[in-house]
Amino acid sequence: MADTLTRPNPVNESRGTRVLLIGIAVTFLLLFLILPLVLVFVEALRNGVDAYFDALVEPDALSALRLTVTVAAIAVPFNVVFGLAASWAIAKFDFRGKNLLLSLIDLPFSVSPVISGLVWVLLFGTHSFLYPFLQEHDIQILFAVPGLVLATMFVTFPFVARELIPLMQEQGTTDEEASLSLGASGWQTFWHVTLPNVRWALAYGVLLCTARAIGEFGAVSVVSGHIRGQTNTMPLHVEILYNEYSFVGAFAVASVLALLALVTLGVKALLEWRYGNQLASGRRH
Repeated sequence: MADTLTRPNPVNESRGTRVLLIGIAVTFLLLFLILPLVLVFVEALRNGVDAYFDALVEPDALSALRLTVTVAAIAVPFNVVFGLAASWAIAKFDFRGKNLLLSLIDLPFSVSPVISGLVWVLLFGTHSFLYPFLQEHDIQILFAVPGLVLATMFVTFPFVARELIPLMQEQGTTDEEASLSLGASGWQTFWHVTLPNVRWALAYGVLLCTARAIGEFGAVSVVSGHIRGQTNTMPLHVEILYNEYSFVGAFAVASVLALLALVTLGVKALLEWRYGNQLASGRRH
């Protein structure tokens, strides 16, 4: 009892300590988050609004924008299907190799994106065992859209599954068992019971997955071949423009990526504010 009375309360610090901690946090946010974003837009608009929009409507920039959206639009739905299937299997069933599957889902978090890009080069490159088959059937994987999609899928597929698995495990199987006992089929149970229970966590995972797919650089850089107007996504186009000393163009395209990141941040904050309890329950594990 005496120990409880004398132990300092961590939420009852002096005003000076609180001001110091808040000041340190705000200073770091200003230096490492707000200031870089502001500088991106300042550099993008350095030569005026006309130069800014001219850089954005330049054919190679438009091609990079279209390719980035295309790759994300293909990769994200695949990850949604995989995330739902893997989460349902792991959370609702017991089977041998379950822990191994969980570890494999986390693999892209621990592997460098450059390494994942090199894996696709080894698998589909000119020295792979698949290359004669691909060449015979005129199938282009590397230095084309399929290679970009595969590289993006590899680095983004844990995001949906990792949002759903803890939430589904916490919810258990009671609702599904009740639905099945009332005569519903497996598909009806999934569509009317399981999916509504995880819809906001799924939306959050899709949001994070999309943001990562749009901004991915390392993996797509290895498999793209850097063909201007054909295989350059927006991050790659920014790098090329910057290396060519076209700073206004580079920062103009970078500002679009920054705007997309800000939109993602806004939607993320909205989801956390509106459905914070459901999202938080999925991260307690």
